[in-house]
Amino acid sequence: MAVYALTGFSLVSLLSFGYLSWDWMKPGLVADVATDPMEKSLPPTFTRPPHIIFILTDDQGYHDIGYHGSDIQTPTLDRLAAEGVKLENYYIQPICTPSRSQLITGRYQIHTGLQHSIIRPRQPNCLPLDQVTLPQKLQEAGYSTHMVGKWHLGFYKKECLPTRRGFDTFLGSLTGNVDYYTYDNCDGPGVCGYDLHEGEDVAWDQSGKYSTFLYAQRVSKILASHSPKEPIFIYVAFQAVHTPLQSPKEYIYRYRSMGNVARRKYAAMVTCMDEAVKNITWALKKYGYYDNSVIVFSTDNGGQTFSGGSNWPLRGRKGTYWEGGVRGIGFVHSPLIKRKRRTSWALVHITDWYPTLVSLARGNLSNVQGLDGYNVWPAISEGKESPRTEILHNIDPLYNHAKYGSLEDGFGIWNTAVQASIRVREWKLLTGDPGYSDWIPPQTLTNFPGSWWNLERLTNGLRKSVWLFNITADPYERYDLSEQRPDMVRTLLMRLVHYNRTAIPVRYPAENPRAHPDFNGGAWGPWASEDDGEEWEGGREPLKSRNKKKKKCKICKLRSFFRKLNTRLMSNRI
Repeated sequence: MAVYALTGFSLVSLLSFGYLSWDWMKPGLVADVATDPMEKSLPPTFTRPPHIIFILTDDQGYHDIGYHGSDIQTPTLDRLAAEGVKLENYYIQPICTPSRSQLITGRYQIHTGLQHSIIRPRQPNCLPLDQVTLPQKLQEAGYSTHMVGKWHLGFYKKECLPTRRGFDTFLGSLTGNVDYYTYDNCDGPGVCGYDLHEGEDVAWDQSGKYSTFLYAQRVSKILASHSPKEPIFIYVAFQAVHTPLQSPKEYIYRYRSMGNVARRKYAAMVTCMDEAVKNITWALKKYGYYDNSVIVFSTDNGGQTFSGGSNWPLRGRKGTYWEGGVRGIGFVHSPLIKRKRRTSWALVHITDWYPTLVSLARGNLSNVQGLDGYNVWPAISEGKESPRTEILHNIDPLYNHAKYGSLEDGFGIWNTAVQASIRVREWKLLTGDPGYSDWIPPQTLTNFPGSWWNLERLTNGLRKSVWLFNITADPYERYDLSEQRPDMVRTLLMRLVHYNRTAIPVRYPAENPRAHPDFNGGAWGPWASEDDGEEWEGGREPLKSRNKKKKKCKICKLRSFFRKLNTRLMSNRI
């Protein structure tokens, strides 16, 4: 009875006490900042291609920025956003690799074969080599291109490395998760290696330097050594604020009053990252780049609520297709914006940066076929209507099929057991298992186990596989309209069928023991030869690829349960 008392608290009490009545348009959170009328009438003109700085943070939650009402201090980000354009209808992907691949290629996951999970360190897999990347298009336009930070798009062959995919220089990690000081990464017991690279070499000499500081310092160094008369593109993919939760002590001290230890460390990391952005902005001004620059800020996915992040008041978390997993923090700051100091509700997706930035750079897109992104600069700079009306969040045929889904539930045109999600104008459809579905206010997080237990019960107790929401009217996804609007469900299912016909086979090969760091001098890095072929798995028809039923494994489920429980308990003891 004690357990069920706790499980009932999270959602019911939130509804009872009004936690979910947070005003979406409350002044000071996402409202417009007053605009000088003269600023609109005197737009700057582009005299030469602008310098482009793209900043991507890792696992930063939707709530975890000052102007979204957070208890975390982000004065630099708040100021840059207030003086630029806040993107409040901006979407990303629920996990790391998918967001990065769509940024770099301008294509949905289903069109690169990366629609399932992430690229893992020991997989012979990487961003498809036939894709022309964003930095390659900018190089064609005369840009100097540089990457600093987390790659996470595969490295099993040298051809997969950032310096072979369009970047002139690279300093950062190749895998998805490293220690902030030692740069060690373990992909299982005893499978550990060093992961910090300078170009195509291992950067052993940089060990011990906190990555957020190291990356900001590298950006400043790049700017100092380059001429502002020549266009430059710098992709800054901070490791922050992904786990492990590590920060210099002086930043943790600022949040000493926070009772939740994970939240305290996480907050310190966010503020530290904010100061790194401040240093980058200062360098742009110091070295003469700022007046002709465009700064884009984006998160890569929703926050991980078990590790201090918060997506409040949105539903869900990282790894899910609820709004908390796919709605991101985004803004553009630039003296070149015609209508500054405002909030944009134009629909924007992370694939849109490819054509938008190439167009800003006066690059050539005529020879690039099959882009899923749109040029949204007129919507951002001038307040025009976005050319985008829909977003395919994903179709993942390999993800565990929902227990209660069927072709019958999908009007005979779509197997609703398949994990998929799409948005068309104000409507959003989810099928299969969309992931953990609770609303978690930041004050509970890891210090209140009731939310966690209720989270599990909500997910496992839903005897359905189709959800429909009017996201414009219901941004928190509280009111499922799938039964009231079967006509709209069918319409969106038809759009999924359309996209599924264009999908290429899933690229998710088995891990290869040759990738072990012990065979590479103790570091993660390329291990396959140029002659090794690419390994593929999956097929073009996701609805037919999972017909065979797997035998139920009670002991496997039990092990999985205790792993989750142990992780949960350990996080409360950090």
